[in-house]
Order: sequence, then structure tokens, then C-alpha cells
Amino acid sequence: MNSFRFIESDPRFFAEATREMAPLQVGGGRSFWFMKRIFDCLFSIFLIPALLICAVLLTIVNPFLNPGSLLYVQKRMGKGCTSFSAYKFRSMRSVSKLERGADDPLESDRISMAGKFIRKSRIDELPQIINVLLGDMSLLGPRPDYFEHAREYCVSVPNYRSRYSVRPGISGLAQVRLGYVEGTQGTHAKTAVDLEYLRNASFRQDTALVFETIRCVAMRAGA
Repeated sequence: MNSFRFIESDPRFFAEATREMAPLQVGGGRSFWFMKRIFDCLFSIFLIPALLICAVLLTIVNPFLNPGSLLYVQKRMGKGCTSFSAYKFRSMRSVSKLERGADDPLESDRISMAGKFIRKSRIDELPQIINVLLGDMSLLGPRPDYFEHAREYCVSVPNYRSRYSVRPGISGLAQVRLGYVEGTQGTHAKTAVDLEYLRNASFRQDTALVFETIRCVAMRAGA
């Protein structure tokens, strides 16, 4: 847990981010994590038709209610604290560069008319099954943060980088329990719940999390 690699980091940050800490005891065992990866791939393949249908529908709707590109690609922190490109259906007005800081609130004024529905229904997350198939993500696990914000949280939030001892997830325990959280204070709470998920990793917990995720999607809960 003390050998995380940071891409594009300066020496000062690297020293801070890799300082000695108590290792997290991740539960589950080898068989659990192996079967979890198999399930991730099979279920992601099953979701490909839904992804294609949504892509076609959004291509038709976007010019009227959400002008701009179909997909949004953002650099996020992945397993081992390395970066990867996460794919989402775009729900916000495009900007040349993300200006929001790690403690700034969500720029809700940028969410388009169609984007409000896309976010509430979680359709925006569907392209991340591509990330699952590429091995960047899992269906269930700690949600990955924007890479530059995550770099800051690694220094300011105790044990935050332990969240990245496994592949991050499209849905996670903190997401269904806490909903959308912002800033360092919210990330403290999110980290505590994610570490609980990792310590108690099991088929039973993941099964319960699947049903909780379905409930959240059906109730259109969260941001």
C-alpha cells in the first residue's frame, strides 16, 4: 500500500503522497477479486446494446437540448493512484479547461436541460463500461475523482489513497449511502465509507450494493 505511483507529479508531492502509513487490510481474498473481474467483463458486455441505444438517442437529442460532443473524457485517478481517461456521456456545457478547485461546489449552471435528466438517471455513467472492459474500472468500488483533485486529497485526507488499492467503480458504497459529496470535508466522509467497503469486501456485500444501486437509479437519487 506504500508503493503507489503518481503520474506527472513533482518530487515534493510524490514525497508527501507516498509517506508511510498503516496498510489497509482489504477483504475478499483472491477468489473474490478474480470472480469480481469476470463478472465485471460479462455484465459490461451485456450492457453494450444499452450503451449503443443511448448513444443513438443522445446523438439525436443533443443538438437541441445539449449542444456539443456526445462524450466527455476526463482524467481520473485509478488503481495505484495512476491516471486514466474516464468516459461519460456529456451532461454539462463544454469548457476549454476545468477551473473548479478541489473544494469548489459543482458548477450546476453548466448542466444542460438534457444533462439534468442524463445525470439523474445515471445514463451519463454508461460509457464507463468501456473503462471496465479496458481494466481501468470495476462495476462496483470507490468512485474515482478527477485526477488533479485526487492529488490534493491524497495529501489532505488521511488514508484517501487507500481507496485506490483496487480498481475504482462506476457505483460504490459511498455513492449510494452518501450521494454526491463535494470538497475535502465531504471526501473525508466518502473515504471512511469506501474503506469500510474494502475491509468488508465480499460477494454478499457486492450483491447488496447492486440492489442499492438499482434502487438509487430507479428513485433518481443523488446529483
